[in-house]
Parts: sequence; structure tokens; C-alpha cells
Amino acid sequence: MQYATQSGGRREMIARKAGAFVLGFVLVSGLSPKALAGPELDACAAQAAEPFEAGFKDIGRMTGDMNTERAIRLCREAVRAEPNSIQAKAWLGRAYWAQGDTGAALPLFEEAAAAGNYLAATLLGDMLITADGVEEDQERGAQLLRLAAEGGYAVGQNSYAISFEYGEGVERNLVEAARWYRRAAVQGLPRAQSNIGLMYQNGTGVDRDYVAARAWFEMAVEQGSSAGMVNLGKVYQDGLGVPVDYELAAEYYTRAADMGNVFGLNNLGYLYEEGFGVEQDFEMAASFYMQAADQGMALAQHNLAILYEDGRGVEQSFARAAELYTEAAQNGESRAQINLGLLYMDGKGVEQDYGEALYWTKIAADAGQAVAQNNMGYLYENGFGVPADIDTAIAWFELSAAQGYELAIEALARIASEQAGATTSGKAKDKGG
Repeated sequence: MQYATQSGGRREMIARKAGAFVLGFVLVSGLSPKALAGPELDACAAQAAEPFEAGFKDIGRMTGDMNTERAIRLCREAVRAEPNSIQAKAWLGRAYWAQGDTGAALPLFEEAAAAGNYLAATLLGDMLITADGVEEDQERGAQLLRLAAEGGYAVGQNSYAISFEYGEGVERNLVEAARWYRRAAVQGLPRAQSNIGLMYQNGTGVDRDYVAARAWFEMAVEQGSSAGMVNLGKVYQDGLGVPVDYELAAEYYTRAADMGNVFGLNNLGYLYEEGFGVEQDFEMAASFYMQAADQGMALAQHNLAILYEDGRGVEQSFARAAELYTEAAQNGESRAQINLGLLYMDGKGVEQDYGEALYWTKIAADAGQAVAQNNMGYLYENGFGVPADIDTAIAWFELSAAQGYELAIEALARIASEQAGATTSGKAKDKGG
């Protein structure tokens, strides 16, 4: 089974990805909180302002804490009362966005961003990069994020850092990513603190420094960040700069899981499955995997599928395993693609179909998975789903063997020996161990 660290996505979560973080903007054009003289704008601010907005730390709300219907109603009233207020329009756009109405949010963000509003620039930039309710335009999205980031807005800096980390709208530059994460993190943005912590942990854009990584994770945890809890749990699980402490890892994962964090749920399931820091309990493992899988987490879907395939903690069901592997495979989980391919090879839970086996195995193999590359060799050597082709089989085995995969190494040795009556090559299951 597998567990995971959690990097901070570019969007505030309602019930999605990683731990909670906040969005907002820095006031522009000299506007200050004292300018909120109108009661309608004050009421809108109480519902749709956020903690990182200058002057609104105490009343700001994270998206998950917003009453979006109330926020929309009050901010509509504010816009009617003060139709020239860019701030009110940005807040109303945020309320629509939090409700999932990107169509209503978009024109408000466009107008406010054009006026230099950092909240609108950040949210619109993120929407353009992720094609969230708008046609994808990563270059323009990154330009908007740069506006907010250079204006000192922490959430914009975090999103701009993500653009550099993944090369979205800008040339990939891990050093720049780390720089912008750090600038957001020192302002106290928990998600950015987790992200710069991961950069230090992995040595990406900065020299690897487990002490610094742990310090940033701890800062995030102090602010109640579930992403920080997940990443600090991994520090203790893997002994990254500290002695391995599974019990402490379980404590942090439990705290994150209690907040509904899918990474915390998945990782806690892993500890229960293996009996690390907790008493081994396959039913508990299945329960935690299921909670994360129900939220669409591909890794948890894969892990739960293995329990169904093996009949641990749940009644054995190859059909249910195939369903879960399919969901995870479609979500890009390469280990699930490998195992789904094997079910199609063996006809377990699905009708035997070497064409489907080849399809899913090749996706994982093309992604560099050694197990899948070995299995491609197996299919080509035996002519399953394709005409038998020993040269192509050898090419796949060589790719797998180059990564040290033992079955592929053995297959190459067997083929080279040209032994009469040699056994067929081996295919392998990936349990993600």
C-alpha cells in the first residue's frame, strides 16, 4: 500500500484536495478598512472577507466557513449600494466562486482584476490556469498571479510559486518556486508553509534540509493546517531528520483525518493496514481508505481495491476491486493501471480481455513504471493482446531491468540463454509497497 505527502494546491478547498488555506486580497488604490463606511459593505465584509486581507484578519473567513447564500445576498446589496466599489465586486465574486458558480464569478473577477484587485487577480489567474469554468489560458493566468504576488499578496504568491514549480504559464523554475513559497510562508500562509517545507524536504529549489522542513510544517500545524499535519506525520513515519515514531505519525494523521483531509485518511489507513503505531486492523484500514476513496482520491481507491482483491478487512470481491482500480486508473494512478491490467489478463472481476490489459499496462509503462514495463514484455513475449514479438518484449524487459526490477532481469537472462523448454516470463502485481 502507499501513503502520501501533501503539497498545497492552488485553490482553496471546500471538500476537495488538501488542507485548508485562505484567500483574499490586499486593498488597492489607497483604500483602507476605514473606507468601509456603508453598512452594506460592512455586512458583505463580515461574510466574504478573509483573514489575509489587510485589516480583516479577525473577521475574515476561509471558504469552508462561509455561508455562501448569505454572503451572496449581502454582497449583492453592497454592490447595489456602492456600484463603484471594486472591493464589493471582488467579494461578491468570491462568494459566487465558493458556491461553485464560476459563471457568475467570472465577470466580477474580470472587472476587479482589471482594476488591480489582488483577490480577483489570484482567483481569476487560478481559474485560467486550471480551466475552471473558463477556457484555459495559462500564460494570462500566470500574468495575473504575478500582479498579485508582486503586490505582496500571500495567496497570490503561493499560486505564482505553483506556476513556477509545475511550469504552468511560465518556464519551470524550482528556485523561483521556492522563493515565492517562502515569501508567502513568512506572511503566515499555512499552505505556503507546507509547500516550502516540502521543497526543503525534497531538496527542490533549495538544498535539502530536514530541520527546516520540519520547522515549516510545525508552523503550519500551529495554525491548524491539515496539510501540515499530513506532512509532519510523514516526517515521523519515515524518520526524516528525526527518529522514526509511528505513534506520533498516527497522531498527526488522525488529526488531519478528523478534519476530513483525504491524505490523512489514506495515510492513517496505511498505518492500520501495516500495524505501524497502531494495532493492526484491516477493517479500520478499509474504513479510512473508503472515506478517502469516496472523495475521489486515486491512491486511496487503489489501496482499497487491493484489500477487496485480497479479502482483508472486507469481503473479497474481484468485481469491486476492478471497479476501484478503474476509478483510480482513470484518475491517473499508475499502480492501479498495472493491477487493472492484471485483472484483465486473468479475467478476475472482469471478462478476460488482453486488449484492455495491454491498454492499461502500456499507460503505466509509458509513465516509467518498472512493473508495467516488465508486464509489457510478458504480453509481447507470449502474444497476449498483440502478435508475439520477442524483440519488442526484450526492449520492454530492458527498460524494466534498467530500474533494477528483478523479474525483468530474470526474463532477459532466460531469453539470452535460449534454453529449450524455458518457462514463460513472469508478470507482477504492484501493491505499491
